[in-house]
Amino acid sequence: GGGAGGVSVAASLQSRKSNLSIAIIDPADIHYYQPGWTMVGGGVFEASQTAKTMGSLIPRGVKWIKSSVAAFEPENNAVILDGCRVVKYDRLVVSPGLKLDWDAVEGLEDTLGRNGVTSNYRYDLAPYTWQLVQEMKEGRAIFTQPPMPIKCAGAPQKAMYLSGDAWFRNGRLKDIDIQFMNAGGVLFGVKDYVPALEGYIAKYDATCNFFHNLVSVDGEAKKATFTVAKPDTDPEMVTVDFDMIHVCPPQSAPDFIRVSPLADAAGWVDVDQATLRHKSFDNVWSLGDVMNAPNAKTAAAARKQAPVVADNIAADIAGRSPVAAYDGYGSCPLTVERGKIVLAEFGYGGVLKPSFPSFLVDGTKPTRAAWFLKEKMLPPIYWQAMLKGKEWMAKPEKIEIAAE
Repeated sequence: GGGAGGVSVAASLQSRKSNLSIAIIDPADIHYYQPGWTMVGGGVFEASQTAKTMGSLIPRGVKWIKSSVAAFEPENNAVILDGCRVVKYDRLVVSPGLKLDWDAVEGLEDTLGRNGVTSNYRYDLAPYTWQLVQEMKEGRAIFTQPPMPIKCAGAPQKAMYLSGDAWFRNGRLKDIDIQFMNAGGVLFGVKDYVPALEGYIAKYDATCNFFHNLVSVDGEAKKATFTVAKPDTDPEMVTVDFDMIHVCPPQSAPDFIRVSPLADAAGWVDVDQATLRHKSFDNVWSLGDVMNAPNAKTAAAARKQAPVVADNIAADIAGRSPVAAYDGYGSCPLTVERGKIVLAEFGYGGVLKPSFPSFLVDGTKPTRAAWFLKEKMLPPIYWQAMLKGKEWMAKPEKIEIAAE
């Protein structure tokens, strides 16, 4: 795949072993900086700032096979492309991202981009989010979050906070009813960050509705229907009127992954969570949103995973066992207001993994420094460092035993 994970690994591998024959398989013409879409929906970035042509980002010397993958035959070291073309490999890196299941919500696709129905999870819709926020004078705004796993678990509430902040600043907040409909049972999965977030829930007078899973949208009638499945109670259906609704769609592994020999029972690529090597096929690695390690699915996670995969493939080529381990690092810069961010950084098990000393950025509190990082620093780090194989603040942990 030619997304954040695939391009980063290709560039990192090339920087380690310049004589390798590397190919990226991806049919897309455009590569998107998806972490920027929240900022587009909040009126901070223009959509065009988050897109570049795929051809401009494929590392020099890496072959681009512009095709879709249909199937995997890991027993034969082969990838089958659409049209039945076969690509053989010595080593395979699987990083196609995940699939947004828009059609899993009845009526949603028919009304996206109109009738007040939007989502920052699509390049063409994030500007519509900001348009709706600017136009809304009064009424009810709903923000939904589906069952996990999803990419950037904080994104559904980021949209809510930036919208609430805009209404707070223009004096309309008192006339707008903000409802956060969350299929899960907690505001955020790592408890250390929850108090700061709850402060903003109170500031924007938002109502949190847990165990509410969106199942259908009627755009014309401005009605959204949820399954409410609270613990120890019978599920019930609830229909709520809206003037604006920001939908985070349900998400799953792509179909060609789910039905492949690489997938676990839930459909995700089955890897060792430290080495990112496939559990059954020694010459297959995976990173990014598609694999089954229990980390947050974010671009920041892919930034840390890419050097681990590159190190371990280089070691494998040299006949050695894996040398690098991924610690589960993921980052979710929660845009709680325009100009301030709660910088959630954590690894496996919810262990905090701050990149900066607390006197500079205390991730459990909203800071201007974290906003500066998100707005001014992270985009160029993504385009100019991560995708170029420059591993700034991404050096992997070494596996001591293998280094002997």
